[in-house]
Amino acid sequence: MNDAKVLDNPSPRFRRAGFMDEVRGFCILCMVFYHAMFDLNYTYGIHIPLMFDGWFGIIRDIFAGMFIFISGMACRYSRNNAKRGIQCFFIGMVITFIFAFFAPEAPILFGILHFMGVSMMIYAISEKQLSKIPDKIAIPACVILFVLTRGISAGYLGIGNGMGIELPRVIYDAGLLFPLGFIKSGFTSMDYFPLLPWLFVFLAGTYLGKYAVEDRMPEFFYKTHFKPLAVCGRYTLWIYVLHQPLLIGIFLLIFGHI
Repeated sequence: MNDAKVLDNPSPRFRRAGFMDEVRGFCILCMVFYHAMFDLNYTYGIHIPLMFDGWFGIIRDIFAGMFIFISGMACRYSRNNAKRGIQCFFIGMVITFIFAFFAPEAPILFGILHFMGVSMMIYAISEKQLSKIPDKIAIPACVILFVLTRGISAGYLGIGNGMGIELPRVIYDAGLLFPLGFIKSGFTSMDYFPLLPWLFVFLAGTYLGKYAVEDRMPEFFYKTHFKPLAVCGRYTLWIYVLHQPLLIGIFLLIFGHI
């Protein structure tokens, strides 16, 4: 998510991808909407049936996946993914400590910023090795690995919900592998994006990003069609960091309490 700064000042050899900005901007606004609905429902007791519809969770994951995929593509534009990853992870940890102090009942242990930061660092470390894998093999492999690890948090190697290979509980009971998706019983995090399976979505994006920086995507990909969305897409990190305090301020004015 800390790739906005890079895309604001792309290398002269790259054309700006306006459509990437727009998709990312749309996804971050969807996230703000989701968090607003979450706050209204769980903090202020305003029942929102939409939050409990099964399909709503699926749509949420689709938009999150789109954001992660686009962020993976953006790594191809960066001159220093390791630095970006460290910065993103650091901000994520700051948010974790803030919530631990002010809202201990709603911890954030490995949220989207932690995930993005670690993913960027992984890509930075393994970029040369990953580049040796042909795109036509790597992208389908990422899709397969995503499907196979989709049920990790539920205890299965497979799609979960009892479908797949059940993994030993000792891996989960250790309690230290939650960044990978091995969560102990009772684990709680208000924002949680484990490396498995989401890292494979990110890596798939890095492979498609190669086509973007090589100017091999369709022409519409490089044009800006709706500037407000594109602007939001360029400042996703700031929007993520500031949106919750702004929501709290708005709700404080409306309801008179936090």
